[in-house]
Amino acid sequence: MKRWLTSDERRKKEPEVFANVTDGLKKIYKTKLLPLEETYKFHDFHSPQLDDPDFDAKPMILLIGQYSTGKTTFIRYLLEQDFPGMRIGPEPTTDRFIAVMHADSDGTIPGNALVVDPKKQFRPMSKFGNAFLNRFQCSTMNNPVLNSISIIDTPGILSGEKQRVDRGYDFSGVLEWMAERVDRIILLFDAHKLDISDEFRRAIDAIKGYDDKIRIVLNKADMVDHQQLMRVYGALMWSLGKVLNTPEVARVYLGSFWDKPLHFDVNRRLFELEEQDLFRDLQSLPRNATLRKLNDLIKRARLAKVHAYIISHLKKEMPSVFGKDSKKKELINKLQDTYALLQREHQISPGDFPNLKRMQEQLQFHDFTKFQPLKPKLLDNVDQMLATEIARLMQQIPQEEANQTDINVVHGGAFEGYNESPFGIGKGEGIDAGRGEHEWIVAQEQPEFNTRFDQLNPVDGKISGAAAKSELVKSKLPNSVLSKVWKLSDVDKDGMLDQDEWALANHLIKIKLEGHDLPSELPEHLIPPSKRGM
Repeated sequence: MKRWLTSDERRKKEPEVFANVTDGLKKIYKTKLLPLEETYKFHDFHSPQLDDPDFDAKPMILLIGQYSTGKTTFIRYLLEQDFPGMRIGPEPTTDRFIAVMHADSDGTIPGNALVVDPKKQFRPMSKFGNAFLNRFQCSTMNNPVLNSISIIDTPGILSGEKQRVDRGYDFSGVLEWMAERVDRIILLFDAHKLDISDEFRRAIDAIKGYDDKIRIVLNKADMVDHQQLMRVYGALMWSLGKVLNTPEVARVYLGSFWDKPLHFDVNRRLFELEEQDLFRDLQSLPRNATLRKLNDLIKRARLAKVHAYIISHLKKEMPSVFGKDSKKKELINKLQDTYALLQREHQISPGDFPNLKRMQEQLQFHDFTKFQPLKPKLLDNVDQMLATEIARLMQQIPQEEANQTDINVVHGGAFEGYNESPFGIGKGEGIDAGRGEHEWIVAQEQPEFNTRFDQLNPVDGKISGAAAKSELVKSKLPNSVLSKVWKLSDVDKDGMLDQDEWALANHLIKIKLEGHDLPSELPEHLIPPSKRGM
């Protein structure tokens, strides 16, 4: 006999629809992943519980570098204005972590007040104690750049005798906490200060595991000439290779990120291209923020599953009555064997296991007899989350991005015209030559093209398409390029070229032969004056 489903049962079988991806991430974390984390003390070993602000927060950029490498100046360069609490100098001026965030008015929020604000994502940082909180603040300001991103300035990393001074809090631990949550980590180096101090090395070790977020900037590169810059770049790559220990070559951006005149102007072209590349990368952060949060949740879920297997296995191996202390020491010492056993038993990738040494250190402070046995239902819920809910949320991302094009771009400050400046590379050159000028730039070249135009037997002031094309082929450009030139030049689309269109076609060929790209549509400033408004 068939049993009809009740309305409640039907509702359970239907996939839940979320208003947006962020709301979906919050819901599935609280209902599917959080119970597993709480059962197996995940927050004591790895990362604090996630709250709503962790999902709602704007993309964040974390700046790390030795003192006087230009971290604070870099922020000012992006914002194009000072921020509260900013100090710049050759000595270690920034002795605190400063989160620069958007607000309607300028001000500062002390660390102790910041970590109790339920709207901010910094509440778990209270675990680092007052010594840290006294060196932590939020600088708020009404700047358009901060509508899309937040930026964290860090204390200048010390070198030499200075690094022997105890900061009084877990500096590396703070960096690691932030590295997990930010969208981009920028390591700044000074062209005159490439040595990596012990404290800097520990800081880089703290952010390992987040290699996909790291970008490296060789700042103040205008302070050396072209030949010295090549040597400095090579030395930096050699130093980084020893510290990062990654098979991929790190991407290093060269430049001078401040508003002062360049000391050596010979590398201006290089610096402007590098700045465009870096800004393009930072521009992508708001657009990719939701995908990053989804990806981080997947990584967290995989780690939480492995952690559950480890904890439940240690619980199972503990004796019920005698020899608990000795067995605990044995299990900690042989934790690597446990990893190997679980890897074979559950087909787990070696890269999903937590750091062995750190796990051994943390296990010292826990009572294994209070650990929970394996609960398959909790693991099944996480597997279901990864297989169904996460997959559905990924399908929502493209549509959500399409509906939010304006907020997916960083506006204001140095971003407002980094690709519109008439002085930038590609600006004032190539297709952009003559942009904003009163006179049509092609008119300056027109006399050299008019003689050949007259030789092609124009009729009613126009030459045929066949005659024009036979001439354009002499440039030896590929047909695909010539086709684009023709499409752009035949402004009135009648299959023939008048004198202005002929000059325009030759101008576009000249641009391409100089190594510049052609646009998909003709920009307004290159349209012949007689054809504008058609």
